[in-house]
This record gives sequence, C-alpha cells and structure tokens, in this order.
Amino acid sequence: MNRKINILRGLFIGLLLMMFGIIFNFSNQNGDKSGSLSRHLTEDVTKNLDFIQKLEDSEKERVLKKIEHIIRKLAHFSLYFAVGTFSMGFLATFDLKNIKRFFGSLGIGVLYASLDEFHQFFIPDRSASVVDVFIDSLGVICGICVVLGVVKILKNKKEINLVGLN
Repeated sequence: MNRKINILRGLFIGLLLMMFGIIFNFSNQNGDKSGSLSRHLTEDVTKNLDFIQKLEDSEKERVLKKIEHIIRKLAHFSLYFAVGTFSMGFLATFDLKNIKRFFGSLGIGVLYASLDEFHQFFIPDRSASVVDVFIDSLGVICGICVVLGVVKILKNKKEINLVGLN
C-alpha cells in the first residue's frame, strides 16, 4: 500500500510543479506577447459567431475586448483549479483531517497566486492584480472541493462494496 501512496504523491507533486511551471511561463510573457496570445484565442473563439462578425468595426472591437477579458479571467480560474486539484490530491494521500487538507491546499494555491502576481509586477507592460489573486483563489477552492467530492464518493463506493461482500 505504501508503494501506491508514494506513486500517487509523486504524481500529484509532479503535476503541481508542472502547473507552477506553466503559470510561471504565462506570467513571464511581456504585455505584448500575453495580450497577443489572448487576442488570438479570442478571435479563434468568436470567428464563427456571425452576430459578432457582422458588427461595425468599433462595436466589434469593444465586444472582442470584453470577451478577451473574460477569457483571461477564465484562464486564471482554470489554471488555479488545477493547482487546487493537484495540491489537494497530494494532501489527500496523508492521514490528515479534511480541514487541514483544505487549508493546506488553499495556502499553497493562494501563496503561489500571490507570488505569481508579484512576479508580474516586474514584467514589462504587466501589472500585479489583487482581483486576479481572488479569481485564482476561487479556482483553487473549486479544485479542492472537486477532490473532496471524489474522495467522498470513492469512500462511499468502497463501503458499499464491503457491505456487499458480507
């Protein structure tokens, strides 16, 4: 059993470190490169939406900027959802109360989100945002809750299987 737990721990730590690397690389992009990536994704998402494509240029630009803003915030949420999932998955392999797992995972996520925003402060044409830390934290909390739910379902299923064997 220890071998399986160690494999799970290694997997979750590896995935968590990979997410930290991905987030760092996105944050390390200057404002032009980051904005260009967001803009390209926004254009791809909206290219087949006729009601947007048929707008006058100035109105279309206004709508695309709003959509781009939403896509950027969803990216924050999604990346940190993964951070919450992987950190909680890692802590779920230890014999801890769920409250300690929850706050440990939340602490990891909020600390990294805060450091990430601080890092962006030093990148040309980028800035630090408390709102982004808040969005990141919501992503972490949702990831944690998903893991708690999956663990609960698996434990209940195991209890059902054990009852069925009696």
